Amino acid sequence: MNIKSLLIGSAAALAAVSGAQAADAIVAAEPEPLEYVRVCDAFGSGYFYIPGTETCLRIGGEVRFTVAFGEDVGGVAPGGRSSDWNSQTRGRVFFDTKTDSELGTIGTYIRLQGDYRPRDGNSSQGLILEQGYITVGGLKAGKVLTWWDDTGIYGELDDFADKVNFNQVSYLYDAGSFRLGLGIDDLSGEYAGTAYAGNELGIQGYGQINFGSSNLALRGVYDLETEEGALYATLVAPIGPGTLNLAAGWASGDTVYVKKFGGSTYEWTVAASYALKATDKLTVAPTASYWTTQDNNDIWGVGLLAEYQLAKGLKVGATVNYVSPDVGDDTTSGFLRLTRSF
Repeated sequence: MNIKSLLIGSAAALAAVSGAQAADAIVAAEPEPLEYVRVCDAFGSGYFYIPGTETCLRIGGEVRFTVAFGEDVGGVAPGGRSSDWNSQTRGRVFFDTKTDSELGTIGTYIRLQGDYRPRDGNSSQGLILEQGYITVGGLKAGKVLTWWDDTGIYGELDDFADKVNFNQVSYLYDAGSFRLGLGIDDLSGEYAGTAYAGNELGIQGYGQINFGSSNLALRGVYDLETEEGALYATLVAPIGPGTLNLAAGWASGDTVYVKKFGGSTYEWTVAASYALKATDKLTVAPTASYWTTQDNNDIWGVGLLAEYQLAKGLKVGATVNYVSPDVGDDTTSGFLRLTRSF
């Protein structure tokens, strides 16, 4: 075989191999279509499926700006200088998940909160875990705003409940027309650094009956450390163009659950308000309250709250309150507040 024949043969072989490679060329796979967020309507509005899972997620929050007024409402600065006004900005964001399982609906809830309160410099509070809990059906475990947080009526003059945010394990039976609940609170944070015996637990009970659009509720707490408790009952009923709120509370003695006035714990309180729906956007609520403390200091107060819905998720509110005790000075206080919720 001469050189010319060898070259021609090699060229033919290369052409054949190239043709085979061209026939077997790798074609890049087309990208998979994006999975758009799917709405989850099984647990109410606002939920969507986390992509790639069967877990439903809802995200929301609010920003609230308040300017308050009243004697020493801004606190007393070093040196004794006091302020009769202050401002505060509060931000909240929450993450709420729900998943169906063989145990029932499993949920998680996380709410973060931060406050900024400037006074004489740069006074602020960092971001905190306000709530973070797990639910399995009616069972709840974690850091929660308890049922005791719901004491009070419409308005800003229902002072009675004090500490309401604890690590808690609770169970709520919800039959629709009525609810029954029982919870155990960890109160150790309220007694840290004290000489108490170590029984830093609290018990909460809750019951509510619905009568159409009205409801009657009773909440009870018991502090095992001080061996004192409290009860609070509320009635909410639509009447005419508004909603009537009535409340009554009683405390047996000192407990982390009930506020003090002038160093003495409240013993009794009664309160009433009427939230008048003046227009589709304006609600006006006059309020009256009465308290008596464990040392028999009688206090009464009146107030007025007005809220106007500027737009969906945006409202402005203003209140003024007057409180007069038998022992102590009369006070007038209030605020102007803008709240954006989403």
